[in-house]
Amino acid sequence: MPPAPRPEKPRILIVTPEITYLPSGMGNLSHKLSAKAGGLADVSASLVSSLFELGADVHVAVPNYRRLFHGDVFNLHEKELKKYYENLPSTNIHLAEDRIFYYRERVYSANSDEAMRIALAFQREVINHIVPRVRPHLIHCNDWMTALIPAMAKRRGIKSLFTVHNIHTRQTTLKEIEDSGIDAAEFWMNLFFQGHPHSYDHARSHVPVDLLTSGIFAAHFINTVSPKFLQEVVDGWHEVVPDSVRAELQHKFHAQCSAGILNAPDPSYHPATDDSLALNFTADNAAEGKVANKLALQRELHLREDPNAAIFFWPSRLDPVQKGPELLTNILHQIVSDYWDRDLQVVVVANGPHETHFHHIVHAFNLHERVAVADFDERLSRLAYAGSDYMLMPSLFEPCGLPQMTSPIYGGLPVVHATGGLYDTIRPLDVANSTGNGFRFDHYGSDALRWAIDRAMDFHALPADVRQREIARIMRESLVEFNHAKVAKDYIAIYEQMLARPLVEKEAGEAQKSAPATVL
Repeated sequence: MPPAPRPEKPRILIVTPEITYLPSGMGNLSHKLSAKAGGLADVSASLVSSLFELGADVHVAVPNYRRLFHGDVFNLHEKELKKYYENLPSTNIHLAEDRIFYYRERVYSANSDEAMRIALAFQREVINHIVPRVRPHLIHCNDWMTALIPAMAKRRGIKSLFTVHNIHTRQTTLKEIEDSGIDAAEFWMNLFFQGHPHSYDHARSHVPVDLLTSGIFAAHFINTVSPKFLQEVVDGWHEVVPDSVRAELQHKFHAQCSAGILNAPDPSYHPATDDSLALNFTADNAAEGKVANKLALQRELHLREDPNAAIFFWPSRLDPVQKGPELLTNILHQIVSDYWDRDLQVVVVANGPHETHFHHIVHAFNLHERVAVADFDERLSRLAYAGSDYMLMPSLFEPCGLPQMTSPIYGGLPVVHATGGLYDTIRPLDVANSTGNGFRFDHYGSDALRWAIDRAMDFHALPADVRQREIARIMRESLVEFNHAKVAKDYIAIYEQMLARPLVEKEAGEAQKSAPATVL
């Protein structure tokens, strides 16, 4: 009797508006297809790469950002443009085609109407062309820009995972969706409307669709990018979370169809290889490396040059709704004054609505040699990670956060509010037992932030050998804990559980040994 045919290898389609560093084996020019705005690009790329290296049948759908991928397409000669199209990736990389993508200089648009047109065009191409071509067994979607796809997938009997990276959502109408070329009549009953739709015609004309909530509502399984943030939303924290988003997350949570998986920093953030630094270093020579970069940072920002100064670095956007910069400006003059003899310095490399308050304080109290406020610049930010001793992130809420994971890789100790991804990643430093990796405060307020800064200054007063021992330990542990291989492993476990089978065929013993842990 002939052996039974092997089951078809599961096909995974990852739908993402941004991605970078795809493996070269996935198609021509895959190494050039980089379009990045944040951590989603790195998570998507690491996930695709890990699945590809594992031997899984993984596909990725991303907009064809011609200018981002190839430079100034306006100036390409006809032969060069033809060569560009001939060398576009095939096989497992699927580029969504629409003129709205071609000439963009950045992934996302600050214009709300344009952002919606971009999102609808991307989803139209995925739904109408890419899904029928790939015929996936599972689709992994990310944020509101892909939130119609789980509704389509549910209608067509395809499993879907929806990742909530941010709590921002948008509303639109069925008419606008359908005018973009998406046949929403096929799956309108799987969308989340802001009111009760009595019928398709009523919904199309009178009831807006909430996109992020639709993705959560229709997906078979969802995940946030922090276990703690998921629990906080379910428990009713954070008024900024829309009611509909909270309700659907609660439903998924209580149905055991949710999980929290932390992101990880871009792998290029590594002090041993970062070419933005004055001196590269590792845990083995961190003391020397930190001093060299501190002095370079102080010189560039015209701060008082002092290798023993305690530098506190603010890397996040100056957004008082989420990031808590007002907690720092409330105490900025006081902490600099109280630690004047010990040369406490503050470096801000960020933009946002609250930056004028920092400039006002610096000028009003003549703190130019102790406090530097600079516009965000990638190179300067990396130098500040390497040259600072502590990183400030007192966010009111934080779906994940990356600076608190990046800073300890560079030997900086985070000072954070105990919320969301900050709570998940930063544990209170215990020098006596050589555990923990930063300073965490529970109460959201300037007094609590001041308490945590005082604890950091207590640590700064310890003997140099004790500090160096702890910093080296934290750097080594951070490289192990905060990496994309671990993130990909967690997502793969969810895929395999959703599909109820492994992504690649393994020998029986090996399959049993590497069976995914339960994530529900």
